[in-house]
Amino acid sequence: MIKQFINPTTLPTDTTLTKADLDTPFLAIDLDKMDANVARISQGTKDFNVQWRPHCKGHKSSIIASRLVAAGAIGATCAKLAEAEVMVRGGVNDVLIANLIVGEAKLKRLANLCQSGDPIVCIDHMDQATPMSEAMVQAGVECRVIIEVNIGLDRVGCSPEKTLELARQLHALPGIQFAGIMGYEGHLLTIEDQDEKRSEIENALRLLAENAAQLQAEGIPCEIVSCGGTGSYLLSRMQDGITELQAGGGMFMDQFYEQQCQVTELQKALTVTATIVGRPGADRAIIDAGKKTLHVEYEPAIVVGRDDIVVDRFSAEHGELQLNGDAQQLKIGERIELVPGYADMTCVLHDFFYVFQGDTLVDIWPLEARGLLQ
Repeated sequence: MIKQFINPTTLPTDTTLTKADLDTPFLAIDLDKMDANVARISQGTKDFNVQWRPHCKGHKSSIIASRLVAAGAIGATCAKLAEAEVMVRGGVNDVLIANLIVGEAKLKRLANLCQSGDPIVCIDHMDQATPMSEAMVQAGVECRVIIEVNIGLDRVGCSPEKTLELARQLHALPGIQFAGIMGYEGHLLTIEDQDEKRSEIENALRLLAENAAQLQAEGIPCEIVSCGGTGSYLLSRMQDGITELQAGGGMFMDQFYEQQCQVTELQKALTVTATIVGRPGADRAIIDAGKKTLHVEYEPAIVVGRDDIVVDRFSAEHGELQLNGDAQQLKIGERIELVPGYADMTCVLHDFFYVFQGDTLVDIWPLEARGLLQ
């Protein structure tokens, strides 16, 4: 049954709806394919005795996060404090905020979140930790923290050589509970040669394992050693010392993960349905979906089931298709389905997921955390 979260534009709830009943463009989930992907990733981590804490920065939905926990995930990874607040309100209490929390306003919110959920926050400098400790003590709560280690991405994170000293300092602070470390091998996802990719990921994640061993040798608990995106999870799950993976995008899959990261065993569960609104030439068509509907910067979208159509160019609200062979018979008013180039950045352009089994609409899920960037 369609729940209360419906697009207020006009969808009836007293009848069975199909894709043909929805106005375009709309973002669709094939529920059977998504569930199959989720089951595969969940089992694939268990096979290596690794836990799964999938990222919600793409789907932004507590309904989906709860569904993933029911399928074996231990919680959710969030990109922002606001996402974590949404997930906890939705019933997912164990949340890792894979970001740095700075500023009085955010620390007050974090203290409040610790009263209803069980967040974990990243630290890579004592100037983040000291105010956090003070804020937690003042609020009478304790917050779990992990050190983010720079294992080569060169974005945030302390150097591996400084992890032990930072851990000693964090371990001594009141109001925070040191829980472990994390790193992200994101700079290695698109290495084409698979032997080289495997070797580089092993080298990067060995830094985490060595840091964890250092901490434990010093008597500092290090329960969490977290890493891993969809583009690397098949290799990251195999590495010694890793306790959990954050890979989330694989539940939907997209062209970027398949073409650039060479992840091929997952199904394309996320599509955008669009309508042909113009035919300026025999070999061209225009659709009602552009850059405000699909993210195409990392990798071009493709048209489902049509090798004779090439997604050529996008402006804000228009998409241009190059037509070959039988595709030149397409008419204005016909519809096509597209697999996004990159799902994470496509989802956040939309307010709702329209959830289908086959051609039948079975639910509508809001992206509650969409636009919540604080």
